[in-house]
Amino acid sequence: MRRRGPACRVGTVFGVPTALITGAGGGIGSAIADALAPTHTLLLAGRPSTRLDAVADRLGAPTWPLDLTDHESIESAAEVLAELDVLVHNAGVLYPGPVAESTAEQWRASFEVNVTGAVALTLALLPALRAAGGHVVFINSGAGQKVSANMASYSASKFALRAFADSLRTDEPTLRVTSVFPGRTDSEMQRDLVAHEGKTYDPDRFLRPATVGLLVAQAVNAPRDGHIHELTVRPNP
Repeated sequence: MRRRGPACRVGTVFGVPTALITGAGGGIGSAIADALAPTHTLLLAGRPSTRLDAVADRLGAPTWPLDLTDHESIESAAEVLAELDVLVHNAGVLYPGPVAESTAEQWRASFEVNVTGAVALTLALLPALRAAGGHVVFINSGAGQKVSANMASYSASKFALRAFADSLRTDEPTLRVTSVFPGRTDSEMQRDLVAHEGKTYDPDRFLRPATVGLLVAQAVNAPRDGHIHELTVRPNP
């Protein structure tokens, strides 16, 4: 049964910090949820799906219906949170292909989810994050550090997301802001990309989602006197 977010204003519960994770039904999102579950009350955000419900049932956490392309959805998700200790931006989309075969619609969709949606949610939750002295984590990509072939709109959106994270860190000194730059990670997005490349999928070639989740948890649970700005991780050859 799908659990919905609470109808009342909530914040830190009995001294346990609260973490909201977008894209929580995906491989990396669910791994981040697993890693933060021992130390945080979780809010599992995303479009309703059986995968999101499965994560919620496994962890005993509420789902948080959220569509990053719908500003009303963003506002309704934010308005009930009085305080928020951790916001993890994990949701993202990828439209693979060479520049010449990309479309303006794909570019708009890439930026709408990967950048504008993340910006809108962060702005809506700023009062709650400020109230908690919170931490915002952006799951970026190696493509946000170095352009990857056949991933133009995705790379551009991730570069923009990095710039927003840096600006947020500069302009909101009471918050901690961390960008995580994983290399290619075993996920549904990775499977689609490998299929587009016409290659055979071998999960052992890629980072495990649990590795990314562990790094996020380490950054979030770092002592307050430390502020981890960026984390870069690549698969071992």
